[in-house]
Amino acid sequence: MKQTFRSTSLHGVLAAAVIVLQAACGPAHAATLAQIQKSGQVRIAVANEIPYGYIDMKGAARGAGPDVAAQIMKQLGVKRIKWVTASFGSLIPGLQAGRYDMVAAEMAILPQRCQQVLFSEPNSSYGEGLLVPKGNPKHLSSYTAFAKSNAKVAIMAGADQLEMMHALGVPDSRIVTISNNADAISAVAAGRADAYAATGLTVAQLASKSGKVQAAKPFTDPVIKGSPARSWGGFAFATNSADLRDAVNAKLAAFKKTPAWRKIMSHYGFTANDDKQSFTKTTEALCKG
Repeated sequence: MKQTFRSTSLHGVLAAAVIVLQAACGPAHAATLAQIQKSGQVRIAVANEIPYGYIDMKGAARGAGPDVAAQIMKQLGVKRIKWVTASFGSLIPGLQAGRYDMVAAEMAILPQRCQQVLFSEPNSSYGEGLLVPKGNPKHLSSYTAFAKSNAKVAIMAGADQLEMMHALGVPDSRIVTISNNADAISAVAAGRADAYAATGLTVAQLASKSGKVQAAKPFTDPVIKGSPARSWGGFAFATNSADLRDAVNAKLAAFKKTPAWRKIMSHYGFTANDDKQSFTKTTEALCKG
């Protein structure tokens, strides 16, 4: 082996090294449904956002997305799930790069996202909320407040609340971007932002973790283009994974008719109205905006 190496040109060695590096670092490809069923394993990503999709202290995947996804994969004959965590803003790029086969983060189905990935039909529906310091000293009760005052609002990178703020006329100078929900409590408690805009379920979870913050009450849902803001969350897939998306859709449609689905959603704080609302929009309509 030493003799072979010495007789190899420097150009050949460098070329081989580049090939090895590309093989190790190059993006993987999202697996097809047939490949997933044959291997018995699927890679599913979450953004560590309670109650939508997260990894608990024992290393187990939890949340409305993972719990429903696990049931669907079981029905599809897929026995193993490799859970992957990523920041919310990295979920779509990760799908596009083939680092996982599916996202179970209850990501809101929005027109601009539909241009980048495929979505299942909605699994959930949820409204908005606002995390404020204890006592709500600036009396913030709506997203429009940030367009009418000097108050600053924090938003997670990649979250759709940014578009809501822009639609309501909130300037970028009053928007503070944070990388994940874990930074929300400190951002608000320390005064880097006067509030944190997120879904009502997320706000409730964060408020329960610290006595320094609370959910703004009363809170008025933002009205965007004449309608109160409400999101519909679904599973996301790479654009070349239509077969996997279609298989998930078929199982999801049936599962949502069962008490087991309603029990999962209720366990994570979704209300009966949230469940009802999840049936009122199709992905086709949501992607059209």
